[in-house]
Amino acid sequence: MTARVPRAAWWAACLALGALFVFPLYLTLSQSLKTSAEAAASPPTLLPHQLSIQNYLNLNGHAGSIDIAQHLLNSLLVAAGTSAGTVVLATLAGYGFARLRFPGGGLLFMAMLAAFMIPFQAIITPLYVVLHTIGLSNSLVGLTLVYITFQLPFGLFLMRNSFAALPADLEESAQLDGCSLASTLWRVMLPLAVPGVVTTALFSFFTSWNEFFAALILITDQSKFTLPVVLSVLQTGQFGTIDWGVLEAGVVLSAAPCVALFLLLQKYYVGGLLSGAVK
Repeated sequence: MTARVPRAAWWAACLALGALFVFPLYLTLSQSLKTSAEAAASPPTLLPHQLSIQNYLNLNGHAGSIDIAQHLLNSLLVAAGTSAGTVVLATLAGYGFARLRFPGGGLLFMAMLAAFMIPFQAIITPLYVVLHTIGLSNSLVGLTLVYITFQLPFGLFLMRNSFAALPADLEESAQLDGCSLASTLWRVMLPLAVPGVVTTALFSFFTSWNEFFAALILITDQSKFTLPVVLSVLQTGQFGTIDWGVLEAGVVLSAAPCVALFLLLQKYYVGGLLSGAVK
């Protein structure tokens, strides 16, 4: 009996913590399925009195001629490009820092990680000037390059730890069998570092998908807005009021891909974060 009490307390604490995280998600979904009048009611209702998908239908053409599908595509292109670019660069650099020995390697690695300490907002003006100079201002390609630049240090950290945690004997055996450095990376080491690759890709995707500030500053053409930026337009209803139903529908639409990806790949995500933590 005494052993069951702590176990019951543990499950109660876990359920309470889980409810704390799930409840805001439930409120968002509930608001999106209410009618416009009920979504704006005060105090808000916990359960929709009448289920309605009108808020999702109003996403298109709300507050002017907004094509929500186009903005979803913009976010997808930027997030996928950021994820792919970060994974490629972080994998190559992470393997080099983990397995190759060269003068100043440790110092260079620390210098790249130092980018974590630079506030993004502090250099947004120089970034805008650089993009304008090379002709990539107001461009999804330019925005993607900016995101890759700021996701690379964390991705490099993850991939270096992932490769460093693998036994060196595997690499030596592959080289004895005649594999080149590139072939060893591609055929032997990379398949074993999949958790780190997936974690880097997911982290880059989530961050660039939800990023607002850089997209707002660097993109001026409304047709190129990403989803977080266009949601700030969708929230304005008639006479400047906030259309909570449409706004929450946009939030659900924005969160759905991230939730789906995380649920599908969560085992790799957790494994990648723990790569190199213990030997």
